[in-house]
Amino acid sequence: MLPLYVTSGEPAGIGPDICLSLADRVDERPIVVLADMNLLKQRAEKLNVQVELIEYQAQTAFSAEGQLYVEHVPLATEVILGQLNAQNAAYVLEQLRRSADYAMTGKSVGVVTAPVQKSVINDAGIHFSGHTEYYQEFAGVDRVVMMLATKTLRVALATTHLPLRAVADAITQERLHQVIDILIHDLKTKFKIEHPHILVCGLNPHAGEGGYLGMEEIEVINPVLESYRAKGINMSLSLPADTLFTPENLKDADAVLAMYHDQGLPVLKSQGFGEAINITLGLPFIRTSVDHGTALSLAGTGLAKSSSLHVAVDLALDLARY
Repeated sequence: MLPLYVTSGEPAGIGPDICLSLADRVDERPIVVLADMNLLKQRAEKLNVQVELIEYQAQTAFSAEGQLYVEHVPLATEVILGQLNAQNAAYVLEQLRRSADYAMTGKSVGVVTAPVQKSVINDAGIHFSGHTEYYQEFAGVDRVVMMLATKTLRVALATTHLPLRAVADAITQERLHQVIDILIHDLKTKFKIEHPHILVCGLNPHAGEGGYLGMEEIEVINPVLESYRAKGINMSLSLPADTLFTPENLKDADAVLAMYHDQGLPVLKSQGFGEAINITLGLPFIRTSVDHGTALSLAGTGLAKSSSLHVAVDLALDLARY
């Protein structure tokens, strides 16, 4: 049975810590962590975690409780807990490269990612915007959509990691058509929602208030939304973001489309931080991720919570069944 690969992320952060918790699981298919074997051994000793690390070699047997499959990815240099080192940036990217390659070539059902530190990769002289953009480029697709989800709320983003001053220019009719097409397609195919109901945030306060607070809703966003509504898609026109996320509005919604990163995600994370996950829509493979960062100060302390990683693994396995 094809495995699910899990990248361990930034070695100085909590990625290795939370990956060790996967040894507590017994799943229907192998789960393989991409990491330096010695790093995991050292971290397990630091955390006093009893785990048997097994070099993965395309075994068909499932790992037993207390065992963890690992594909060894060698570090460039020693890791000091909580201290970033640009020399290990290539190690982090090699995890992503392998995970993407295996998914694209049919050697895995997909990938789950632990957090990385974007800054240290860029400090190494390698331009890196994030996991989402990396996998998009690797897969060679024109557009992907970043969506975060809890058990009760899904929030997709029209733009991802952009400075706020660049967002308005990035909201074009072409981009919105691409994003909405992917969102509708994956809600139907990956999540098996036959007739998705989507709510859409306006870009400006009060969704532009009839043009007094901005014209993007009138000139760009609503014309696109009207075209989908004319096709029978259950989609709102642009709504004020400050009232869209009320329980009454959300009760029948399958997803919310926010215009930018910090418009929708603070609401979602306030509802379910630690239980939320990140899903990349539009890829030709499954990719889910944790909803948190590297938490450098918690590395090796035993205080890091692994709940988001387990929810991400659960969803990836569920999607692999479809």
